[in-house]
Amino acid sequence: MNGQVKRAFRYRFYPTEAQAAELLRTFGCVRKAYNLALQERVDAWTQRGERIGYDATSALLTAWKRTDELAFLKEVSAVPLQQTLRHLQAAFANFFAKRARHPRFKSRKNCRAGAEYTRSAFRWRDGVLTLAKMAEPLDIRWSRPLPEGVAPSTVTVSRDSAGRWFVSLLCEDPGVTPLPAVDAVVGIDVGLDHLLVLSTGEKIGNPRHGRRDRAALVRAQRSLCRKQKGSANRDKARVGVARVHARIADRRSDFLHKVTTRLVRENQTLVIEDLPVSNMVRNRHLARAISDAGWRQFRQLLEYKAGWYGRQVVVVDRWFPSSKQCSACGALVAALPLHVRTWTCACGTTHDRDVNAARNILAAGLAVSVCGADVSPQRNTPSGLSALKQKPCGASRRTLLGHEREEVNL
Repeated sequence: MNGQVKRAFRYRFYPTEAQAAELLRTFGCVRKAYNLALQERVDAWTQRGERIGYDATSALLTAWKRTDELAFLKEVSAVPLQQTLRHLQAAFANFFAKRARHPRFKSRKNCRAGAEYTRSAFRWRDGVLTLAKMAEPLDIRWSRPLPEGVAPSTVTVSRDSAGRWFVSLLCEDPGVTPLPAVDAVVGIDVGLDHLLVLSTGEKIGNPRHGRRDRAALVRAQRSLCRKQKGSANRDKARVGVARVHARIADRRSDFLHKVTTRLVRENQTLVIEDLPVSNMVRNRHLARAISDAGWRQFRQLLEYKAGWYGRQVVVVDRWFPSSKQCSACGALVAALPLHVRTWTCACGTTHDRDVNAARNILAAGLAVSVCGADVSPQRNTPSGLSALKQKPCGASRRTLLGHEREEVNL
Protein backbone atom coordinates (compact mmCIF):
# COMPACT_ATOMS: atom_id res chain seq x y z
CA MET A 1 0.00 0.00 0.00
CA ASN A 2 1.55 3.24 -1.19
CA GLY A 3 0.65 6.54 0.46
CA GLN A 4 -2.34 7.28 2.62
CA VAL A 5 -5.68 5.62 2.07
CA LYS A 6 -8.60 7.73 0.97
CA ARG A 7 -11.59 6.70 3.00
CA ALA A 8 -15.25 7.73 2.89
CA PHE A 9 -16.95 8.48 6.21
CA ARG A 10 -20.72 8.25 5.96
CA TYR A 11 -23.04 10.06 8.34
CA ARG A 12 -26.73 10.64 8.60
CA PHE A 13 -28.05 14.21 8.62
CA TYR A 14 -31.39 15.94 8.93
CA PRO A 15 -31.95 18.79 6.45
CA THR A 16 -34.29 21.72 6.94
CA GLU A 17 -37.20 22.14 4.56
CA ALA A 18 -35.25 24.64 2.47
CA GLN A 19 -32.19 22.37 2.34
CA ALA A 20 -34.29 19.34 1.42
CA ALA A 21 -35.96 21.26 -1.40
CA GLU A 22 -32.60 22.47 -2.72
CA LEU A 23 -31.10 18.99 -2.58
CA LEU A 24 -34.07 17.36 -4.28
CA ARG A 25 -33.87 19.97 -7.02
CA THR A 26 -30.15 19.24 -7.37
CA PHE A 27 -30.78 15.49 -7.59
CA GLY A 28 -33.28 16.04 -10.38
CA CYS A 29 -30.92 18.30 -12.33
CA VAL A 30 -28.07 15.81 -11.92
CA ARG A 31 -30.24 13.02 -13.26
CA LYS A 32 -31.43 15.19 -16.16
CA ALA A 33 -27.89 16.22 -17.15
CA TYR A 34 -26.71 12.61 -17.02
CA ASN A 35 -29.54 11.37 -19.24
CA LEU A 36 -29.10 14.21 -21.74
CA ALA A 37 -25.37 13.60 -22.01
CA LEU A 38 -25.88 9.86 -22.38
CA GLN A 39 -28.43 10.41 -25.15
CA GLU A 40 -26.04 12.75 -26.97
CA ARG A 41 -23.24 10.20 -26.82
CA VAL A 42 -25.49 7.41 -28.04
CA ASP A 43 -26.82 9.53 -30.92
CA ALA A 44 -23.32 10.63 -31.92
CA TRP A 45 -22.20 7.03 -32.19
CA THR A 46 -25.29 5.52 -33.85
CA GLN A 47 -25.94 8.37 -36.29
CA ARG A 48 -22.46 9.70 -37.09
CA GLY A 49 -20.12 6.98 -35.87
CA GLU A 50 -18.44 9.54 -33.62
CA ARG A 51 -17.25 9.20 -30.04
CA ILE A 52 -17.64 12.25 -27.83
CA GLY A 53 -16.12 12.59 -24.39
CA TYR A 54 -16.38 14.67 -21.27
CA ASP A 55 -15.20 17.92 -22.87
CA ALA A 56 -17.91 17.78 -25.55
CA THR A 57 -20.68 17.00 -23.06
CA SER A 58 -19.45 19.79 -20.76
CA ALA A 59 -19.78 22.26 -23.64
CA LEU A 60 -23.24 20.90 -24.37
CA LEU A 61 -24.21 21.42 -20.74
CA THR A 62 -23.36 25.11 -21.05
CA ALA A 63 -25.51 25.34 -24.18
CA TRP A 64 -28.41 23.57 -22.49
CA LYS A 65 -28.45 26.09 -19.65
CA ARG A 66 -28.97 28.89 -22.16
CA THR A 67 -32.16 27.39 -23.56
CA ASP A 68 -35.60 28.21 -22.16
CA GLU A 69 -36.51 24.55 -21.81
CA LEU A 70 -33.47 23.68 -19.64
CA ALA A 71 -32.90 27.01 -17.92
CA PHE A 72 -33.71 25.36 -14.57
CA LEU A 73 -30.25 23.73 -14.65
CA LYS A 74 -28.80 27.14 -13.70
CA GLU A 75 -30.74 27.17 -10.42
CA VAL A 76 -28.50 24.58 -8.75
CA SER A 77 -24.76 24.41 -8.19
CA ALA A 78 -22.80 23.69 -11.38
CA VAL A 79 -20.33 21.36 -9.64
CA PRO A 80 -22.67 18.35 -9.17
CA LEU A 81 -23.67 18.63 -12.84
CA GLN A 82 -20.04 18.56 -13.95
CA GLN A 83 -19.37 15.65 -11.62
CA THR A 84 -22.18 13.57 -13.11
CA LEU A 85 -20.64 14.09 -16.56
CA ARG A 86 -17.34 12.79 -15.18
CA HIS A 87 -19.18 9.78 -13.76
CA LEU A 88 -20.66 9.14 -17.20
CA GLN A 89 -17.17 9.33 -18.72
CA ALA A 90 -15.93 6.78 -16.16
CA ALA A 91 -18.91 4.53 -16.94
CA PHE A 92 -18.04 4.53 -20.64
CA ALA A 93 -14.37 3.88 -19.83
CA ASN A 94 -15.40 0.80 -17.84
CA PHE A 95 -17.69 -0.29 -20.67
CA PHE A 96 -14.96 -0.02 -23.31
CA ALA A 97 -12.57 -1.90 -21.02
CA LYS A 98 -15.21 -4.66 -20.68
CA ARG A 99 -15.46 -4.17 -16.94
CA ALA A 100 -19.13 -3.16 -16.97
CA ARG A 101 -22.23 -3.02 -19.11
CA HIS A 102 -23.22 -0.09 -21.31
CA PRO A 103 -24.36 2.91 -19.23
CA ARG A 104 -28.12 3.08 -18.77
CA PHE A 105 -30.49 6.00 -18.33
CA LYS A 106 -31.35 7.00 -14.79
CA SER A 107 -34.94 6.70 -13.64
CA ARG A 108 -36.56 9.00 -11.13
CA LYS A 109 -38.01 6.03 -9.26
CA ASN A 110 -35.31 3.38 -9.48
CA CYS A 111 -31.95 5.17 -9.41
CA ARG A 112 -30.01 6.29 -6.36
CA ALA A 113 -30.62 9.96 -5.62
CA GLY A 114 -27.30 11.69 -4.99
CA ALA A 115 -25.02 14.58 -5.84
CA GLU A 116 -21.25 14.99 -5.50
CA TYR A 117 -19.61 18.26 -4.43
CA THR A 118 -15.93 19.05 -4.78
CA ARG A 119 -14.00 21.56 -2.67
CA SER A 120 -15.15 24.54 -4.70
CA ALA A 121 -18.79 23.76 -3.86
CA PHE A 122 -18.72 23.39 -0.08
CA ARG A 123 -17.21 25.09 2.97
CA TRP A 124 -15.62 23.09 5.78
CA ARG A 125 -14.69 24.98 8.94
CA ASP A 126 -14.15 23.48 12.39
CA GLY A 127 -16.31 20.46 11.68
CA VAL A 128 -19.16 22.47 10.15
CA LEU A 129 -20.18 21.63 6.58
CA THR A 130 -22.06 24.07 4.35
CA LEU A 131 -22.93 23.21 0.75
CA ALA A 132 -23.18 25.60 -2.18
CA LYS A 133 -26.51 27.44 -2.57
CA MET A 134 -27.24 26.95 1.14
CA ALA A 135 -27.12 29.51 3.91
CA GLU A 136 -27.13 27.09 6.85
CA PRO A 137 -24.78 24.18 7.59
CA LEU A 138 -25.98 20.59 7.52
CA ASP A 139 -27.24 19.07 10.77
CA ILE A 140 -24.94 16.03 10.79
CA ARG A 141 -25.08 13.34 13.47
CA TRP A 142 -21.41 12.56 14.08
CA SER A 143 -21.58 8.87 14.95
CA ARG A 144 -17.77 8.69 14.82
CA PRO A 145 -15.11 11.38 14.55
CA LEU A 146 -13.18 12.18 11.41
CA PRO A 147 -9.40 11.61 11.53
CA GLU A 148 -7.75 14.47 13.36
CA GLY A 149 -6.38 17.25 11.21
CA VAL A 150 -7.93 16.17 7.89
CA ALA A 151 -10.46 17.93 5.68
CA PRO A 152 -12.79 16.29 3.15
CA SER A 153 -11.83 16.54 -0.50
CA THR A 154 -15.23 15.43 -1.81
CA VAL A 155 -18.71 15.47 -0.28
CA THR A 156 -21.48 13.23 -1.57
CA VAL A 157 -25.06 13.79 -0.44
CA SER A 158 -27.62 11.05 -1.00
CA ARG A 159 -31.14 10.02 -0.05
CA ASP A 160 -32.18 6.37 0.06
CA SER A 161 -35.55 4.84 -0.73
CA ALA A 162 -36.48 4.88 2.96
CA GLY A 163 -36.24 8.69 3.03
CA ARG A 164 -33.00 8.83 5.03
CA TRP A 165 -30.42 11.49 4.19
CA PHE A 166 -26.70 10.68 4.21
CA VAL A 167 -23.52 12.66 3.63
CA SER A 168 -20.28 10.92 2.72
CA LEU A 169 -16.98 12.72 3.35
CA LEU A 170 -13.95 11.51 1.41
CA CYS A 171 -10.77 12.05 3.44
CA GLU A 172 -7.24 10.74 3.69
CA ASP A 173 -7.06 8.52 6.75
CA PRO A 174 -3.57 8.49 8.27
CA GLY A 175 -4.71 5.83 10.74
CA VAL A 176 -4.93 3.11 8.09
CA THR A 177 -1.47 1.53 8.03
CA PRO A 178 -0.24 -2.05 7.46
CA LEU A 179 -0.58 -4.25 10.52
CA PRO A 180 2.37 -6.19 11.93
CA ALA A 181 2.93 -9.42 10.03
CA VAL A 182 1.66 -12.62 11.64
CA ASP A 183 2.16 -16.30 10.81
CA ALA A 184 -1.53 -17.24 10.81
CA VAL A 185 -3.21 -18.36 7.58
CA VAL A 186 -6.82 -19.43 7.19
CA GLY A 187 -9.06 -21.03 4.59
CA ILE A 188 -12.65 -19.84 4.48
CA ASP A 189 -15.64 -21.78 3.18
CA VAL A 190 -18.88 -19.82 2.90
CA GLY A 191 -22.24 -21.47 3.35
CA LEU A 192 -25.83 -21.06 4.43
CA ASP A 193 -26.18 -23.21 7.54
CA HIS A 194 -23.00 -21.58 8.84
CA LEU A 195 -22.05 -18.35 7.12
CA LEU A 196 -18.31 -19.07 7.43
CA VAL A 197 -16.40 -22.24 8.26
CA LEU A 198 -12.69 -21.75 8.90
CA SER A 199 -9.90 -24.24 8.34
CA THR A 200 -9.17 -24.00 12.08
CA GLY A 201 -12.51 -25.72 12.74
CA GLU A 202 -14.31 -22.57 13.87
CA LYS A 203 -17.84 -22.11 12.54
CA ILE A 204 -19.45 -18.66 12.36
CA GLY A 205 -23.23 -18.87 12.35
CA ASN A 206 -25.47 -17.27 9.77
CA PRO A 207 -27.59 -14.55 11.45
CA ARG A 208 -30.22 -14.74 8.66
CA HIS A 209 -31.22 -11.11 9.05
CA GLY A 210 -33.80 -11.37 6.28
CA ARG A 211 -35.55 -14.28 7.98
CA ARG A 212 -35.73 -12.38 11.28
CA ASP A 213 -37.63 -9.50 9.68
CA ARG A 214 -39.60 -11.52 7.13
CA ALA A 215 -42.88 -11.20 9.03
CA ALA A 216 -42.54 -7.42 9.24
CA LEU A 217 -41.63 -7.29 5.56
CA VAL A 218 -44.68 -9.37 4.61
CA ARG A 219 -46.99 -7.06 6.56
CA ALA A 220 -45.48 -3.98 4.96
CA GLN A 221 -45.72 -5.45 1.46
CA ARG A 222 -49.34 -6.50 1.95
CA SER A 223 -50.18 -3.01 3.13
CA LEU A 224 -48.48 -1.61 0.01
CA CYS A 225 -50.49 -3.90 -2.30
CA ARG A 226 -53.78 -2.66 -0.87
CA LYS A 227 -53.04 1.00 -1.62
CA GLN A 228 -54.23 2.69 -4.79
CA LYS A 229 -51.51 3.44 -7.30
CA GLY A 230 -50.52 7.09 -7.40
CA SER A 231 -52.00 7.90 -3.98
CA ALA A 232 -50.19 9.48 -1.06
CA ASN A 233 -50.97 6.48 1.13
CA ARG A 234 -49.26 4.19 -1.35
CA ASP A 235 -46.15 6.34 -1.19
CA LYS A 236 -46.19 6.12 2.60
CA ALA A 237 -46.57 2.34 2.42
CA ARG A 238 -43.68 2.16 -0.05
CA VAL A 239 -41.47 3.99 2.41
CA GLY A 240 -42.51 1.49 5.08
CA VAL A 241 -41.34 -1.41 2.92
CA ALA A 242 -38.09 0.39 2.17
CA ARG A 243 -37.43 0.93 5.87
CA VAL A 244 -37.69 -2.79 6.57
CA HIS A 245 -35.27 -3.54 3.74
CA ALA A 246 -32.90 -0.84 5.01
CA ARG A 247 -32.94 -2.30 8.51
CA ILE A 248 -32.08 -5.75 7.14
CA ALA A 249 -29.25 -4.35 4.98
CA ASP A 250 -27.81 -2.32 7.85
CA ARG A 251 -27.71 -5.31 10.18
CA ARG A 252 -26.11 -7.49 7.53
CA SER A 253 -23.49 -4.86 6.72
CA ASP A 254 -22.65 -4.33 10.40
CA PHE A 255 -22.18 -8.06 10.98
CA LEU A 256 -20.01 -8.55 7.89
CA HIS A 257 -17.84 -5.54 8.78
CA LYS A 258 -17.14 -6.97 12.22
CA VAL A 259 -16.36 -10.45 10.90
CA THR A 260 -14.07 -9.30 8.08
CA THR A 261 -12.18 -6.87 10.31
CA ARG A 262 -11.51 -9.65 12.81
CA LEU A 263 -10.33 -12.09 10.12
CA VAL A 264 -8.01 -9.53 8.53
CA ARG A 265 -6.46 -8.55 11.86
CA GLU A 266 -5.83 -12.13 12.95
CA ASN A 267 -4.50 -13.66 9.71
CA GLN A 268 -1.76 -12.80 7.22
CA THR A 269 -3.16 -14.83 4.32
CA LEU A 270 -6.83 -15.52 3.72
CA VAL A 271 -7.93 -18.06 1.11
CA ILE A 272 -11.47 -17.99 -0.26
CA GLU A 273 -13.33 -19.64 -3.12
CA ASP A 274 -14.32 -17.80 -6.30
CA LEU A 275 -18.07 -18.43 -6.19
CA PRO A 276 -20.21 -17.16 -9.12
CA VAL A 277 -22.85 -15.54 -6.93
CA SER A 278 -24.62 -13.84 -9.82
CA ASN A 279 -25.22 -17.26 -11.39
CA MET A 280 -26.11 -19.02 -8.16
CA VAL A 281 -28.91 -16.62 -7.27
CA ARG A 282 -30.71 -17.75 -10.44
CA ASN A 283 -31.57 -20.91 -8.56
CA ARG A 284 -35.04 -20.18 -7.20
CA HIS A 285 -34.55 -22.59 -4.31
CA LEU A 286 -31.43 -20.84 -2.98
CA ALA A 287 -31.69 -17.26 -4.25
CA ARG A 288 -33.24 -15.78 -1.12
CA ALA A 289 -30.86 -17.54 1.26
CA ILE A 290 -27.77 -16.65 -0.77
CA SER A 291 -28.80 -13.01 -1.06
CA ASP A 292 -29.49 -12.85 2.66
CA ALA A 293 -26.06 -14.30 3.46
CA GLY A 294 -24.24 -11.52 1.58
CA TRP A 295 -21.42 -13.58 0.06
CA ARG A 296 -20.51 -10.95 -2.51
CA GLN A 297 -20.36 -8.19 0.10
CA PHE A 298 -18.24 -10.40 2.35
CA ARG A 299 -15.65 -10.86 -0.39
CA GLN A 300 -15.59 -7.16 -1.27
CA LEU A 301 -15.04 -6.14 2.36
CA LEU A 302 -12.36 -8.78 2.85
CA GLU A 303 -10.42 -7.73 -0.24
CA TYR A 304 -10.27 -3.98 0.36
CA LYS A 305 -9.51 -4.36 4.07
CA ALA A 306 -6.69 -6.76 3.25
CA GLY A 307 -5.30 -4.13 0.89
CA TRP A 308 -5.50 -1.51 3.62
CA TYR A 309 -3.73 -3.52 6.29
CA GLY A 310 -1.09 -5.35 4.26
CA ARG A 311 -2.75 -8.76 4.17
CA GLN A 312 -3.11 -11.16 1.24
CA VAL A 313 -6.33 -12.64 -0.14
CA VAL A 314 -5.93 -15.70 -2.39
CA VAL A 315 -8.90 -16.77 -4.51
CA VAL A 316 -9.17 -20.46 -5.40
CA ASP A 317 -10.86 -21.43 -8.64
CA ARG A 318 -14.58 -22.15 -8.44
CA TRP A 319 -14.16 -25.61 -9.99
CA PHE A 320 -11.90 -26.92 -7.24
CA PRO A 321 -13.76 -29.88 -5.57
CA SER A 322 -13.18 -28.72 -2.02
CA SER A 323 -16.00 -30.75 -0.45
CA LYS A 324 -15.32 -34.07 -2.19
CA GLN A 325 -11.56 -34.23 -1.63
CA CYS A 326 -10.04 -35.73 1.48
CA SER A 327 -7.83 -33.18 3.19
CA ALA A 328 -5.70 -35.98 4.70
CA CYS A 329 -4.83 -38.19 1.72
CA GLY A 330 -6.14 -36.19 -1.26
CA ALA A 331 -8.53 -38.91 -2.46
CA LEU A 332 -11.61 -37.74 -4.36
CA VAL A 333 -15.00 -39.33 -3.69
CA ALA A 334 -17.30 -39.89 -6.64
CA ALA A 335 -20.43 -38.38 -5.09
CA LEU A 336 -21.23 -36.49 -1.91
CA PRO A 337 -24.94 -35.58 -1.58
CA LEU A 338 -25.85 -32.38 0.21
CA HIS A 339 -27.51 -34.13 3.12
CA VAL A 340 -24.21 -35.87 4.02
CA ARG A 341 -22.54 -33.57 6.53
CA THR A 342 -19.87 -36.01 7.77
CA TRP A 343 -18.15 -38.72 5.80
CA THR A 344 -15.28 -41.18 6.20
CA CYS A 345 -12.54 -41.50 3.61
CA ALA A 346 -11.01 -44.82 2.55
CA CYS A 347 -7.91 -43.82 4.49
CA GLY A 348 -9.96 -43.94 7.70
CA THR A 349 -10.24 -40.20 8.33
CA THR A 350 -13.67 -38.92 9.31
CA HIS A 351 -14.43 -35.43 7.99
CA ASP A 352 -16.85 -32.71 8.78
CA ARG A 353 -17.93 -31.68 5.29
CA ASP A 354 -17.51 -27.93 5.81
CA VAL A 355 -14.28 -28.03 7.83
CA ASN A 356 -12.78 -30.40 5.26
CA ALA A 357 -13.72 -27.99 2.47
CA ALA A 358 -12.11 -25.07 4.30
CA ARG A 359 -8.90 -27.03 4.82
CA ASN A 360 -8.77 -28.02 1.15
CA ILE A 361 -9.34 -24.40 0.13
CA LEU A 362 -6.45 -23.32 2.37
CA ALA A 363 -4.11 -26.00 0.98
CA ALA A 364 -5.01 -25.19 -2.61
CA GLY A 365 -4.60 -21.45 -2.11
CA LEU A 366 -1.20 -21.81 -0.49
CA ALA A 367 -0.03 -24.17 -3.23
CA VAL A 368 -1.16 -21.84 -5.99
CA SER A 369 0.37 -18.78 -4.34
CA VAL A 370 3.71 -20.58 -3.98
CA CYS A 371 3.83 -21.72 -7.62
CA GLY A 372 2.91 -18.22 -8.78
CA ALA A 373 -0.23 -19.05 -10.76
CA ASP A 374 -2.81 -16.38 -11.48
CA VAL A 375 -5.71 -16.84 -9.08
CA SER A 376 -7.00 -13.28 -8.97
CA PRO A 377 -10.73 -12.67 -9.38
CA GLN A 378 -11.91 -13.32 -12.90
CA ARG A 379 -13.64 -9.94 -13.16
CA ASN A 380 -10.23 -8.27 -12.83
CA THR A 381 -8.23 -10.63 -15.03
CA PRO A 382 -10.63 -12.17 -17.55
CA SER A 383 -7.78 -13.81 -19.46
CA GLY A 384 -6.06 -15.25 -16.40
CA LEU A 385 -6.46 -18.97 -15.66
CA SER A 386 -6.03 -20.56 -12.28
CA ALA A 387 -3.67 -23.46 -11.84
CA LEU A 388 -6.63 -25.32 -10.37
CA LYS A 389 -8.89 -24.80 -13.37
CA GLN A 390 -11.10 -27.87 -13.72
CA LYS A 391 -13.98 -26.58 -15.80
CA PRO A 392 -15.13 -29.39 -18.09
CA CYS A 393 -15.12 -28.64 -21.79
CA GLY A 394 -18.55 -27.97 -23.26
CA ALA A 395 -20.33 -27.86 -19.92
CA SER A 396 -23.92 -26.70 -20.22
CA ARG A 397 -25.52 -24.03 -18.04
CA ARG A 398 -27.62 -26.67 -16.27
CA THR A 399 -24.48 -28.64 -15.46
CA LEU A 400 -22.75 -25.52 -14.15
CA LEU A 401 -25.64 -24.60 -11.87
CA GLY A 402 -25.80 -28.17 -10.60
CA HIS A 403 -22.09 -28.12 -9.76
CA GLU A 404 -22.37 -24.75 -8.04
CA ARG A 405 -25.30 -25.91 -5.96
CA GLU A 406 -23.43 -29.07 -4.99
CA GLU A 407 -20.48 -27.07 -3.70
CA VAL A 408 -22.66 -24.79 -1.54
CA ASN A 409 -22.56 -25.52 2.17
CA LEU A 410 -26.22 -25.94 3.01
